[in-house]
Parts: sequence; structure tokens; C-alpha cells
Amino acid sequence: MLRRRPQASAETGVDLTPMIDMTFILLIFFMVSTTFVKDLEVDLERPGAQSATKASGQAIRVYIDRKGETYLDGQPVRSWVIQSRLRDLLGTSTRKAVLVVADAAVPAQQLIDVVDAARLAGAEDVGVATVAEAGEG
Repeated sequence: MLRRRPQASAETGVDLTPMIDMTFILLIFFMVSTTFVKDLEVDLERPGAQSATKASGQAIRVYIDRKGETYLDGQPVRSWVIQSRLRDLLGTSTRKAVLVVADAAVPAQQLIDVVDAARLAGAEDVGVATVAEAGEG
């Protein structure tokens, strides 16, 4: 009687599971370690300065466009509400920094009022952004 011999099955495939696991781990690492800076889509012509340095991405940004409209956290805000809204945002922030991004055509008094409101709200570091600090656009 003839018997069939079981054939020795040689594994010729490559197990991709560890590579897929590492890919997902790296993806999660880069997603968590990346900081996202949301810039408001307001067309501003910022002034320049020779002593400018790059601003922190953790600073709360207040925008003033050329029409004098003020924006905080992407939302339009009235000038008399800025101080209380900043106080709320600074209370939850670990770094008490505010960056005022203003158009070059904004009157100096309005810029001073916003900086003063930020300081009265509890900001320890208040800066006015130039092109080099806040980036182009």
C-alpha cells in the first residue's frame, strides 16, 4: 500500500505584523509630539524690526486687523471684553504669554489699549509681533 508522505511546509512569507505595529507607534509618537499653531486667516501687513526673534507657539495670540477689528482665539471680540477673555484663557494656560499681532496701519493707541488689557488680565509676557516673529501672512 502506498502512503502519502506529509510534505514539510516551509514558511516562505514574511510576517508584517511587527512592522505595522512599529509604523503605528511612530505615527502616534509624531502626532502627539507635534505642536500645532493655529494662525487666524486675517490679512495683516505687520511691521518689521531688526531685533525680532521667533515667538513661542504657546503664546495666546490677539489679532488686530487694519480696520481695527480685534480677534482672540479666532473669534471677533470687542475691546471692552478682551481683558476678561484673556483672564479666562491665561487662567488655564501654563505659560502666561500673550502675543499681539497687529497690522502696521493700526493706531498706536489701540495697540497700547490691547497690550494694557493683556497685562491687566495677568499676562507675564506681552509682545507685539513683527513679520519675523509671527511669520509671513
